[in-house]
Amino acid sequence: MSMSKIIWINFYAFFLLFLVSSCNNQAYFDKTKDIGNSWKAQEKVSFVVEITDSIKAFDFYINIRNTVDYRYSNVFVFLKTNFPDGRYSIDTINIWLADPQGNWLGKGFGKYRDNSVLFKHDGRFPMKGKYRFEFEQAMREESLVGLSALGIRIEDSRIKE
Repeated sequence: MSMSKIIWINFYAFFLLFLVSSCNNQAYFDKTKDIGNSWKAQEKVSFVVEITDSIKAFDFYINIRNTVDYRYSNVFVFLKTNFPDGRYSIDTINIWLADPQGNWLGKGFGKYRDNSVLFKHDGRFPMKGKYRFEFEQAMREESLVGLSALGIRIEDSRIKE
């Protein structure tokens, strides 16, 4: 192999590495769980996150996947946050999945739509340790057909470029 080919291969490898590393969204935690095609009222979706920095600010997102079979334009969820010291807080969050005209929000085509909804900007963890985030549907129905996945993403709240 000639020296010029080796240089070009190295250049392309470096460029590809640079491109991939620059696409990093600074996610501290990003997990989604499949819930089938129906979210039952008693079914809780939970995530445990180990926090090592109580100074840094984070943005918190709920990731949700729905199908076009979902019969509402929104979904209410309860979010219970369990702190490392045993205390907890509970929030009620309204997630819009369709606009007022009935058009689905989010990304995707065909049957599925993926939404990532900011629910807290510039939040801080008050202490280090393990936090448990527990989601429960709050729509007063035994089963919500058309919701297929739920997740949480926590990312560095620095200004995105």
